[in-house]
Amino acid sequence: MAYPILPLAVSLGDPAGVGPELIAAAWFARRVHALPAFCAVGGAAVLAGAARARGLDIPVERVGSMDEAALVYDRALPVLGDFDGEYRPGAPDRDGATLALESLTQATALAVSGQAGALMTGPIAKSRLAEVGFDYPGQTEFVAHAAGVEAEDAVMMLAGPNLRTVPLTVHVALSAVPGLITQDLILRRARVVARALERDFRLTNPRIAIAALNPHAGEDGRFGDEDQRIVTPAIAQLRAEGINASGPHAADGLFAARGRASFDVAICMYHDQALIPLKALDFDHGVNITLGLPIIRSSPDHGTAFPIAGKGQANVGATVSALRLAADCARSRAALLAA
Repeated sequence: MAYPILPLAVSLGDPAGVGPELIAAAWFARRVHALPAFCAVGGAAVLAGAARARGLDIPVERVGSMDEAALVYDRALPVLGDFDGEYRPGAPDRDGATLALESLTQATALAVSGQAGALMTGPIAKSRLAEVGFDYPGQTEFVAHAAGVEAEDAVMMLAGPNLRTVPLTVHVALSAVPGLITQDLILRRARVVARALERDFRLTNPRIAIAALNPHAGEDGRFGDEDQRIVTPAIAQLRAEGINASGPHAADGLFAARGRASFDVAICMYHDQALIPLKALDFDHGVNITLGLPIIRSSPDHGTAFPIAGKGQANVGATVSALRLAADCARSRAALLAA
């Protein structure tokens, strides 16, 4: 049984990037991809301009509520909120950053208040947002704060058709990673991941592979002792708690087809260890989804792509996947509540 959900709230991302045109393109292809109803938040003129730049003749209609958005969705791209701006693809500026931040703020509030079924965030330029008062490392931390969750308990998972990965450390220098890997961090992240895969992905006893930090998992300490000293005891503790964790697995073989068949998600030690295999396998369909929140939040796993904005070159696949995954997770939660 497919449980009904409210329309998704979608933030624009930076209006000079590819976000607005991909929102328009996703709406245009909504029937082809059987997309859930969604509503853009702010930027009606930006969205109309982005659609035209992509060669799409679509109606954009302002609405006053998410309920109205559900009624409008079949005939027009609904937009909630009268704040707007000019569409200048490839030319980011402070006005565009202000619009992006307002859209993110309002879209997040709709999800947190329960007026939206889930949240999908468009790609932003963090440096630009910082210029207009955005004081977070990224959108994940912003959404976590708005939802009343500590940043450490909001876990970024990258998901595609072939792979799911979670980076333990994210935007830090590679030289800092060994000092940041602790048993507590592994335990905290893995517990969130296990709960979320059961609740939002409806996986029973999810298989969690934990990658090693060092080559060959340290090879008995010859290439570093972190895997023996930190990772292995953490895995033992997870297993004692009933979490189906394994490892530490040497990362060089973990993501081959045979390796991928043995787990539902791989927890990786650092950013590139998690993102390189995901992007190699699922570049055009990768989704960034935040686990551990009281709401569902997803985002296409790509950036603003300013150089190709407005040129019709951006692939809509990740936006389509982000919308579908957010809706699927929201329906999973609805099913649990109904049980």
